[in-house]
Amino acid sequence: MSEDEVTRAIIYCRVSSTKQAIHGHGLDSQEARCRDYAISKGYQVEAVFPDDASGGGDFMKRPGLVALLSYLDAQDGKPYAVIFDDLKRFARDTEFHIKLRRELTSRNARVECLNFKFEDTPEGRFIETIMAAQGELERQQNGRQVVQKMTARVLAGYYIFAPVLGYRYEKVPGHGKMLVPDEPNASIVREALEGYAAGRFQSISEVKQFFESFPSTPRDRHGEVRFTLVAETLRRPLYAGLIDVEKWGIRLHPGKHEALTSYETWKKVQERLDDKPVAAIRKDFSADFPLRGFVRCGCCGNPMSACWSKSKTGKKHPYYLCVRKDCDEKRKSIRRADIEDSFEDVLRTLKPTPALFACVKEMFRAAWEMRLAQANSLGGDLKMDLKRIDASIEQLLDRIVETESCTVSAALERRVEKLEDEKRLLADKLAEMGKPKRSYRETFELALDFLANPSKLWETRQLPLQQTVLRLAFTEGLAYDRDTGFRTPELSLPFRALGGKNMEKRRMVEPRGIEPLTSSLRTTRSPN
Repeated sequence: MSEDEVTRAIIYCRVSSTKQAIHGHGLDSQEARCRDYAISKGYQVEAVFPDDASGGGDFMKRPGLVALLSYLDAQDGKPYAVIFDDLKRFARDTEFHIKLRRELTSRNARVECLNFKFEDTPEGRFIETIMAAQGELERQQNGRQVVQKMTARVLAGYYIFAPVLGYRYEKVPGHGKMLVPDEPNASIVREALEGYAAGRFQSISEVKQFFESFPSTPRDRHGEVRFTLVAETLRRPLYAGLIDVEKWGIRLHPGKHEALTSYETWKKVQERLDDKPVAAIRKDFSADFPLRGFVRCGCCGNPMSACWSKSKTGKKHPYYLCVRKDCDEKRKSIRRADIEDSFEDVLRTLKPTPALFACVKEMFRAAWEMRLAQANSLGGDLKMDLKRIDASIEQLLDRIVETESCTVSAALERRVEKLEDEKRLLADKLAEMGKPKRSYRETFELALDFLANPSKLWETRQLPLQQTVLRLAFTEGLAYDRDTGFRTPELSLPFRALGGKNMEKRRMVEPRGIEPLTSSLRTTRSPN
């Protein structure tokens, strides 16, 4: 194809990122230079194809270049000149540079560059290959430098990737741009992690339901919180103040950002996630029937289902019912009001007497003060344990250097990782020693309110709170008989203790014990 045969031209422009395309003028300036070149050659520009993709890799992953090739396919082999600004905008990869040249040649298109002249000679092709290889080298060197700088930033304790749920970037004096808690999502994530670790949430689905109760949580186009977002949130060590970049060999490195939870809590979350999974919440489980699956049939003991039934007038009515095939009560509906009103009566019977509850509050107060005193005394022991672990790690590292066996080296490295994990746990405990995250009132206020009157939490009509009541107050589902109502419930330990008939007559044991006082004479006290 001679130069005189070409009168039509196509311009291809590319920048390396979407940000450059939006906020910069790289595409406009490239197109302007290419149009001036086409005018000087007497070409008629028919189309311009821009791209905002990185220079390396397969050119078929660039939307603009794919559209350009499709445009040429539709021209029935007409000759075209494909104009681009610089050789680096064509392909910064030697292999794909050669492939792209072949693709354009097969479509009767000639490549022309403002800063490089293509020559169809052995020398010209050699120089072109060298220039393409130089572009690939520069790209790889730039990538290596970027990774090195990013790695150094991470090792300095700073997270460098897109902020996750509960954090945002902010310029901090002396630190530059770093992660800071983003409220209210930070508090939501903290409560979710601590709730899952403590068993308040039994499954990832329940955590997802908890997130969906807050309008600030990010949602997809369907208005739902993605399950993957919840699962990734529970897995991220970033919330425990640690940075993990496996592809760079950086594992659980201490970060300078504020942690939303302790490492110990995060470890409990991981252990629960790795344990046997809990069945997900049914999609039809809703606030319309909070006792669905909890109330059991009084005839067969099977968990009861629930549904809405439409009358002849078109009005809907809620019912609970047993769906077991061999049950005598199968499909015999029970009005929702009958079951739920009766259940609220059961909850009201769990309310302890004022005298007994005052005793419980004193027990909590005494336990709180005792734990604080114990924590202050354990600091020295934890420091000794840290020194012991450091010494063990040093010994294992020396053995790794000396050994020539890959198997032995791998086993020693696993032991070092295990000791490093123990060290993080101890350091976390030592840092929090004697410094409770919350005051006594903040820690026990909700628990005491619940123990004082569990029906109050149920009457909020919030499904997550109602699930909490069922889980904390009862050890198993309640059997309901349509004639006699609920049978005797199996209460959890706190309510069994608070429900004793004579508990209001008892009082706390004095610190000196229950034995009678003795005289000052030397005696031997019974070990009991």
